[in-house]
Amino acid sequence: MTQRTTYLLVDGENIDATLGASILQRRPTPAERPRWERLLNHLRDAWDQPVTGLFFLAASSGELPLPFVQALTAIGYRPVPLSGAPDQKVVDIAIQRTLGALLSRDADVVLASHDRDFQTDLEALIDGRRVGLVGFEELFSAGLRDLQQQGVQLFDLETHVGAFNEKLPRLRIVPIDEFDPNDYL
Repeated sequence: MTQRTTYLLVDGENIDATLGASILQRRPTPAERPRWERLLNHLRDAWDQPVTGLFFLAASSGELPLPFVQALTAIGYRPVPLSGAPDQKVVDIAIQRTLGALLSRDADVVLASHDRDFQTDLEALIDGRRVGLVGFEELFSAGLRDLQQQGVQLFDLETHVGAFNEKLPRLRIVPIDEFDPNDYL
């Protein structure tokens, strides 16, 4: 009998844009970006099963960010470089197609994105399998957050996954059990 798998779909552009625009208010430096291997490890541990990581990239300029792709491959992801017409959101199209293809597979699914355009695709997967969403919890749309009521597990990239080397300057509601006054002093 084969072991059940989790498919992790990473919308790297969305995570990077959200980190830059909403948290740092500038383009992140390489040192400020997530340590993507930590996400794979966290999900393996959290759901106690193998994780297949697919990292979707727009390569519309026709150039592949080779050092980044090589690094992703080395840590266990399968990069999915995509191109298309200038008016196409190739990463979104590919992720939606992949979520649709997973409907016929007996596997669990985790999406790393804040994009509310995926809400319907995720809802279709809530059929008894485990479904997760990764990002910055306070920046998920209300619709994505509401998926928790249907059983979708939310993983915060910083607080749950520990994907960053330094604490991010986030403004979020802090559960009292997690409050540390030293964070504000």
